[in-house]
Amino acid sequence: MAAIVNLNGIAATFPGAEKPVFADIDLSIERGEFVIVVGASGAGKSTLLRVIADLLAPSAGTISHEIETRTDRREIAMVFQEARLMPWRKVSDNVALGLEGLSVSVDARNQRIADALKLVGLADYGDRWAHELSGGQRQRVGIARGLAVDPDLLLMDEPFGALDAITRQSLQDELLRIWEETGKSILFVTHDIDEAVYLGDRVLLLGGAPAKVVRSYDVDAPRPRSREGEDVGRVGAQVKADLSTLFDEGGGI
Repeated sequence: MAAIVNLNGIAATFPGAEKPVFADIDLSIERGEFVIVVGASGAGKSTLLRVIADLLAPSAGTISHEIETRTDRREIAMVFQEARLMPWRKVSDNVALGLEGLSVSVDARNQRIADALKLVGLADYGDRWAHELSGGQRQRVGIARGLAVDPDLLLMDEPFGALDAITRQSLQDELLRIWEETGKSILFVTHDIDEAVYLGDRVLLLGGAPAKVVRSYDVDAPRPRSREGEDVGRVGAQVKADLSTLFDEGGGI
């Protein structure tokens, strides 16, 4: 499969900082691939997503995209840890937020909103207000907002981190279904190693100061997967052991 995004020697430095958050990041994401980024707090996981999304300029390196550019879509979309729904907008209008500024007719806009809500299991929720939704439903709206702009790459910054365990597992399964139905590439940040190896084709471990990709793990477990499966458990145990070693060496903090 062909890579749709290539990062070469990427570094990111905050203003006034003496050293970069991360440096020398080389990463390729293939079309349809589900890639997970894990690492300790402060390793630059969320910052990496912001750089790829062009919300933060890298201090070094280059990023290239092999994605078709059109005026009726956005090549890359981002889903945040909190859904960030606007309380004065109904669900459908929150989903429509990313479509503003695109060359999309009213009919096409409405169809995209309807399709995105159906895809996340909220087909009948378009006229509801944000305060009428559960936490899991709000996150579904956030995912629908990202899907509505028809991106090739969906960036997800710990979207399930604030949810209870049962809702989290349910949304993990929903996300896998959406990924399989749409064929989107996904780059997903999480602190949860079990979540990482259950969802991903590949897991990247960030560590060090400045951070870099310490190791990449291929998750060869067949889909659909069992959370208790032997292959999933084996990769998860290795990631946890390597992350523990980083802490012991002082490079994961």
